[in-house]
Amino acid sequence: MKKNSIYIISLCLLLFSRWIPVPAGMTSSGMQVLGILTGVLILWLTTTIDWPSFLCIAGLAFVPELTMSGILSGAFGNSTFAFLLFTFMCTYAVGQTSFVKRCAITFISNRIAAKGSWWFVTTYCLSVLLIGMFMSPVVLFVIYMPILDTICQELKLEKDHKLANTLALGTLFCCAIACGMTPIAHTFPVMALGFYQQMAGTAISYLSYMMAAIPVGLISFLIMILLFKLLMRPDTSKLKNLDFSVLKSSIKPLEKREKVVLVIFFAVVSMWVLPDLIKGVLPDLAKFLSSKGTTFPPMIGAVAMFMISIDGKPLLNFKEVMAKGIQWGGLVMAAATLAVGSAMTNSEIGLTDWLSGAIEPWISGLAPMVIIMVFVVWTFVMTNMCSNMVTVTVVCAVAIPICLSSGGALSAPAIASMIGLGASYAFVLPPAHPNVALAIGSGWTNTSQVIRYGMILMMGAIVATVLVGYSVAAVLMI
Repeated sequence: MKKNSIYIISLCLLLFSRWIPVPAGMTSSGMQVLGILTGVLILWLTTTIDWPSFLCIAGLAFVPELTMSGILSGAFGNSTFAFLLFTFMCTYAVGQTSFVKRCAITFISNRIAAKGSWWFVTTYCLSVLLIGMFMSPVVLFVIYMPILDTICQELKLEKDHKLANTLALGTLFCCAIACGMTPIAHTFPVMALGFYQQMAGTAISYLSYMMAAIPVGLISFLIMILLFKLLMRPDTSKLKNLDFSVLKSSIKPLEKREKVVLVIFFAVVSMWVLPDLIKGVLPDLAKFLSSKGTTFPPMIGAVAMFMISIDGKPLLNFKEVMAKGIQWGGLVMAAATLAVGSAMTNSEIGLTDWLSGAIEPWISGLAPMVIIMVFVVWTFVMTNMCSNMVTVTVVCAVAIPICLSSGGALSAPAIASMIGLGASYAFVLPPAHPNVALAIGSGWTNTSQVIRYGMILMMGAIVATVLVGYSVAAVLMI
């Protein structure tokens, strides 16, 4: 009965919202698009994210100003969709190698980690943070869980031991923080940058984004370590008994095929960041790489992995990667949110103009930094209560037009970047991200700890985002 009631309410919103009386200045089509977004939001939050995304795309076909070909082009023909598809392929290939596990164990078994207990905790968390800058947070969390289990078993830690809880929380928090530090293999920053390009007609370079987002990530990391040391205060004496040889024995030597995969992957990453680095030295090459966009490097990388075979076996198997390597639910939802975003910014529908006009009187008297704080707090709170992708879509749809129409008082590319960053910091409530549920389900932490320490870390990250992230981005993205 409850499920059927949700379906009926959602369908009514999708199909009949056009005939709801509209506020002054809003068009019937604008109300229809809002109704479609609200209806599918209910389904995303109460059922699943995959098939309701197709329903969302179908609902948009009933908006008079939109055509089915245009909707599909905006959803599945968008460069953001293609970027995510090819990047998932490349990162899946990297995830099948022993490289990530090798890096993690090398980090936590080096001389610095051996200096003392808190050096070990810091290097363990730092390994998650640095590797996570180039990997999907879900993939990384799943890779780290066996490493965490091995450490806890070697130290004979119980599930409720605060040291085990600290390492589990550090893994969860660092996966999320790292996701916001780069757009590489990370859906939410890419979506935010895509929305800005769609609305403003210009692109934000990955290097500029990272130069603003990485300092925020590092500050958040330091806040997390202080949080663990001053508030959680785990007993770290057992770390003196950790036998690193057990961890090192699980590392297998890199095979030839793994080395080739890594060479291709790092070539892809280089093509993303090189244009900004070499434009003063090799302007023609920088212009060529920039002109191909962000989708070209992972596409070429994926094709190379499909073509190259080692010992008669391709580096990347097409059927396998399509079945196991691509997060189809998230990808389809990204397509739906891109389609909704395109509808919301459609000049004939005029919804973003109405939203900007409706919200502007409420914030027009506020100082620019207060307005930025409002958008950032909204992003962080919403992403920890519901879907990250929904957060990016809704907040970008409101914030970017307001910033673009501010006459330079507010930096639209900077706020878009901070929305993408903030939407990644999902580590407080179980609905925020699959990793939260996985962390709690592992038994190495619990809901109370995740909410308590996650809330404190989130507040610190908000301050860092406003004071450091936005300020740096506003200077770089003029």
